[in-house]
Amino acid sequence: MEWKIKKFNQLSTLELYDILKAREEIFIIEQECLYYDIDSKDLDAIHIFAMEEGQVACYLRILEKGARFDEVSIGRVITRPAYRRKGYGEQMMEKAIHYIEEVMGESEIRISAQTYLEKFYGNVGFEIVSDVYLEDGIDHCEMLYKSG
Repeated sequence: MEWKIKKFNQLSTLELYDILKAREEIFIIEQECLYYDIDSKDLDAIHIFAMEEGQVACYLRILEKGARFDEVSIGRVITRPAYRRKGYGEQMMEKAIHYIEEVMGESEIRISAQTYLEKFYGNVGFEIVSDVYLEDGIDHCEMLYKSG
């Protein structure tokens, strides 16, 4: 497996294509959620993903402060079905947290998490900080990570 951390303009055409394809497979098809995935936030995001067997195995994006929340945020977190239950998601989240702390110099990260993933995000240090709310027809809650 090869981990990659890139800005939008550093992504190859094939990487971008497969990232968007993977996000569509998970969010729109698997989760049956119709929404605008391509929201222009990708242009200013940091993209972290793992390539395995010539395709994106897992992916997330990091957004600067103010793009979604007052804090830096992580979103569009996915792992393709063939790569689940192998620890890739947790490795990817740890890479994102490390990047945010060490490269961006930030100590707080806010996410909008699907509630069924509370334990997953809790395992890497996030805590629930909101009530449950609907986002695109799916139960979510805000979670916050604070380093230290």
